Amino acid sequence: MNRTVDRGTLTIAYIVLALGAIIALLPLALMLVSALKTSAEIVANPLSLPSSPQWANFSRAWHDADLASSLLNSIKVTGLTIILICTTGSMAAYALARQKTRGSRWISGYFLATTTLPIQLYLFPLYFGFAKLNLVDNVVATSLIYTAIYSPFSIFLLRTYFLAIPYEVEEAAIMDGASSWQVFRRVTLPLVSPGLLTVALIAGLNTWNEFLISTTFLQGHAAQTAVVRFYSMGGQYSSDWGEIMAAALLIVAPMVIFFLVMQRRFIEGMASGSVKG
Repeated sequence: MNRTVDRGTLTIAYIVLALGAIIALLPLALMLVSALKTSAEIVANPLSLPSSPQWANFSRAWHDADLASSLLNSIKVTGLTIILICTTGSMAAYALARQKTRGSRWISGYFLATTTLPIQLYLFPLYFGFAKLNLVDNVVATSLIYTAIYSPFSIFLLRTYFLAIPYEVEEAAIMDGASSWQVFRRVTLPLVSPGLLTVALIAGLNTWNEFLISTTFLQGHAAQTAVVRFYSMGGQYSSDWGEIMAAALLIVAPMVIFFLVMQRRFIEGMASGSVKG
C-alpha cells in the first residue's frame, strides 16, 4: 500500500514538474521559432513554424543593434556587481554571524528593512546626485547601485552559511596562530563557497536582466547594456519582429547557458544554506 501511495505521489509530482517545465520553456521556444521567421509570418501566425529559416535575422540583429558593445557593457556591469557583492557581502555576513555586539540586531533590522523598499522611492534623488557628480553613463558607478540593492539579500543568505560553520573550526585555526583575517579568508570563506556561488548567480541574473536602473543611469549609446539596446530596437510605426526576437535570443542565451552549467551547484548551495537560519 505504501509503495502504491509513493508511486502515485511521484507520478503526480512528475506531472506537475513537467507542466511547470513546459510553461517555463514555452516562451523560449516561441522566441526561437519567431527568430527564424519573417515579420509577416509572425504577424500572420505567431505559433506556426517558419516556412524557410531566416538565419540572417541573427546577423542583422547583431549589427543593427550593435550587440557586441552592449553585451560587453552588460558583462562589465554584471561582473563588477558580482565581485562587489561577494567581497563586501561575505565580510558583512561574517561580522553579523560572529560578532555579537549591542547594535548587531539593529544592523540586521536595517538590512532587512532595505529589502522591502522599492527602487522607485529613491530613483530620482539618486539620479540627481549621480548627475551632479557626473556619474551618469558610468559603468562602475551603476554597478555600485546594483550592489546596494542586492546586498541585503546576499548578506542574509551568506549569514546562514557562516552560522552553520562550527566555532571549533575557527578556534582550531586560532590555536595554530592564524589571525582573524586569515581565519576568515582561508578557513571560513572556502567553506561558504556554495553560498558565494548562489549569491553570484542570483545577483548576476538579476543585474543582467534589469532594465529600470540601466536605462536611467546608462543613457548614452556607448554605455547602454544589452537589455536597454534591445528596447530601442522597436520602431514607432513598424518593427522587424524576426530581427527583434533574434536579438532577444542572443541576449538571453549567455545567462541561460551559464545557469544550466551551474544549476547543480546552485541547487546544492540553496539547500545547504537552509540548514541553519
